[in-house]
Amino acid sequence: MSEKFSPTLRIGDLNDFIAPSQACIVSQKGLILTKREKTENQEKIGPPFKPSQTEPVKISLKDCLACSGCITSAETVMLEKQSLDEFLSSIRSGKAVIVSVSPQSRASLAAHFGLSPSQVFRKLTTFFKSLGVKSIFDTSCSRDLSLIEACNEFVARYKQHHSTDGEGCNMSLPMLSSACPGWICYAEKTLGSYILPYISNVKSPQQAIGAAIKHHICQKMGFTPDNVYHVAVMPCYDKKLEAARDDFVFSVELQGETGDDKVIRITEVDSVLTSGEVLELIEVTLHLLSVLPALELYA
Repeated sequence: MSEKFSPTLRIGDLNDFIAPSQACIVSQKGLILTKREKTENQEKIGPPFKPSQTEPVKISLKDCLACSGCITSAETVMLEKQSLDEFLSSIRSGKAVIVSVSPQSRASLAAHFGLSPSQVFRKLTTFFKSLGVKSIFDTSCSRDLSLIEACNEFVARYKQHHSTDGEGCNMSLPMLSSACPGWICYAEKTLGSYILPYISNVKSPQQAIGAAIKHHICQKMGFTPDNVYHVAVMPCYDKKLEAARDDFVFSVELQGETGDDKVIRITEVDSVLTSGEVLELIEVTLHLLSVLPALELYA
């Protein structure tokens, strides 16, 4: 797997089967035994266990965010689909590629190139459009929407929690943010029902802009959701796993070539590129962001 994936997503000895000898490289830190310790352990537990048959393990992509030390190569293929090659391939295929850029990524690139975040966004607009991207959006707008909806949800919870009719006792307070996929997966896998009722139902800014693009904006631009490839530029690799969750997939009914209606599944965010991957793309295409012209915002 690419060295640019976060350490929690990289493992050693990768194949389609998970055997006792395999473990996450993060888990292996500090667990290297000396030859003497290995001999003593073998004397205590006897000969090593040899399974008669190794069976493939099936896990979902979102499981690897909270994995206990294993991942199959099938999952790495799914992760690699959210890559620069897939992004460029989608542009060449003729799909309407739309990019949304987070303010955190803008700030990182601004610090790298010695520019202001506003200048970076304008120059990124020039850069992406030179590659064939149809439109570029700033996720600050979806962040505002998420904050407004979170405020509305909190007010509703607070009022119901303090209502005198007794119906508000099921409204849990305090209300916890749902914007971080790492935190959400940890809560789901480790804390469960103890903490889940307190987590907000509001989508993260990434998924909010994804829903807006696939449900509304693409139609205003004259595209159908199945012909739009939406890429989000985010600061965190875990955002790739958030985009792959089944929670953010919806179905649309389209008319086939034979006149029959068919139902297809559409993801709100097709791919996530990190700030580092965008920087790599700029370097690979031999562009100097600092010398690119700055287009008007939302041009």
